[in-house]
Parts: sequence; structure tokens; C-alpha cells
Amino acid sequence: MVSQNTGKAQQVKSCCCSHEAAISVKGLTHRYGKRTIYENLNFSVPKGRVVALLGKNGVGKTTLIKILMGFLKPVGGRCEVLGEQSHLLSAATRARIGLLFEGHLAYEFMTISQIEKFYAPFYPKWRREIFYDLVDRLGLPHSHVIGNMSCGQRSQVVLGLIFAQDPELMILDDYSMGLDPGYRHLFLDFLRDFLAEGNKTVFVTSHVIQDMEKLVDDVIFLQRGGELIQMPLSCFSSNFRCFEIKNVAGVQFQKDNVIRNVDLVGQSPKLFSFGDREQVRAHMAHLYPNVAIGEQIDMSLEDAFIGLTGKY
Repeated sequence: MVSQNTGKAQQVKSCCCSHEAAISVKGLTHRYGKRTIYENLNFSVPKGRVVALLGKNGVGKTTLIKILMGFLKPVGGRCEVLGEQSHLLSAATRARIGLLFEGHLAYEFMTISQIEKFYAPFYPKWRREIFYDLVDRLGLPHSHVIGNMSCGQRSQVVLGLIFAQDPELMILDDYSMGLDPGYRHLFLDFLRDFLAEGNKTVFVTSHVIQDMEKLVDDVIFLQRGGELIQMPLSCFSSNFRCFEIKNVAGVQFQKDNVIRNVDLVGQSPKLFSFGDREQVRAHMAHLYPNVAIGEQIDMSLEDAFIGLTGKY
């Protein structure tokens, strides 16, 4: 489903059928003091799909994960994870969730072998061989203390612990932190193998947008103030467009349902929209008759992400 949430749920168009939800968020409202993070936020993560939560720093991605795991109670709304209310998750349900928080925290006083033995009893489906398959690629003895590792090596250990849990649902908050390109691609290979086993769901945030193109089924764009757009990645790639615009001097553009963003910085001003060229042309002719619509510009996913959310 392609949907937009700006306080009031709006459906833009339909691109896929519905699925049973691994994560369901309805009417979520949260504030820090007088600052509103979300207001009536609604979305779902279908089971069996990889969903990326994308947005600039400060829009509330990590806060949302804290709410989903029950570590933070929102002002209002209802969140369910694997069929249970997020702030009432049972130990049995938590054992079905592989959680990675931003920062890759671990028990740094333990060795590689100690942390594996510590985690194993908490997870009925523990797969020791997966942990060591990933961690042994570091080339370190199992007696190596985690606190003496680099940031990237610690990240690798934590990711190994998550895969070994064999979770039904992975919630990964910026998995790429500390990983060099080689280990990042290794992680993605492991994740693809994990997904190939079937009945697995992944909810992921990342600042490495290019990884998302080969990994993700659906994207959720979260913007400041809680505006949310959710759709299959294929729909976003085919329906979000960039056009050259001319004769823009002195024009004060206003964003709306057709004009999603305008970039006037640089030698080639651009307009971003979910509309096709004729829709954009007609809309601009009505509101800004002197502005000319030029050629459509091809975009990478990163280009499109910046086009939708802005450079700053």
C-alpha cells in the first residue's frame, strides 16, 4: 500500500495486497516536553517483508524503536509487535525478536565465547554455528575480550548474536554503524540467507541508502513533525520523479500534494513529485504560470531520498 500520514491518514494509491502485520502502529502520539515527535502516526510492517524506516537525524527513528520494544511509553496510541502490545511484551515474544539498537551495545568485559554462552539459554532456537560462522571471520581467538575490539569488530559480534537467535522479527537500528564496506556486504549476505529461510520479517533503519535498493521490499519515510509516507520500494522508484524547472527567479514555492519538494541550490533547479510530467505541468501552470517544466532526471534511491526529505 502506498500511503501518506500527516496527522490524518490518507491513502494515495494501492500498489500491493495487504499482509498480516508483524508490527502495527495506530494513532501513535509522542512528545518530549513541548516538542511533538509524532501526532496520530499510523503504519504497519507486514510479516515476511523487509521494511526500511528512513529519515533524517532527529525525526524520531530510534525513539520509535524504543516505543515498539516497550522501553518508552508514548503519550497516546497503540503499538503491537507480533500480536502483543509493545509495553506489555512477554518474555516469550521478546525471544522471537532480534533487536539491534543504535550503538551496538554489548557486554564488553566478556570474551567471544563467554558472550555466546551467556546469550544462548535465553533463546530456544539458538544457533551457535551461525554466531561462530560470522564472528570467526574476524580472525580473533574465542578468548578475545570484546572491550579490546574495534567498533566494527564489536558490531560484528553483536550482529552474530542477533542472527544466532534465529528471530522471527529483526529490528535493526542503523546496523551499518562501525562496519567497513566489506563487513557491511558480508552482513547483507547473511541477512539474505536468513530471509531465504522464509517467515522472517525485518524492520531496519540505516543511513546507507544504497544498501536499501537490493534489500528492502517497502520503505517508510518519516519526516520532522511525524509526517509519514509508506509504500513498496518498487512503487517509490517508479512513481517518484525529478524534473528540471526553469524561470524560477523570485518564485516562492509551497509544498503540496503534487510539489513534494523543490531544490533551488545549484545551476539546475529541480522539482520532485509523485505526479507524472503532465500532472506536474498542469499544476504548475495553475499556480506558477511562468515556471517551465524541463526534462525528467534519472535518480538513484539516495537521490530520491534527498529529493523527498530535503538536503537539510
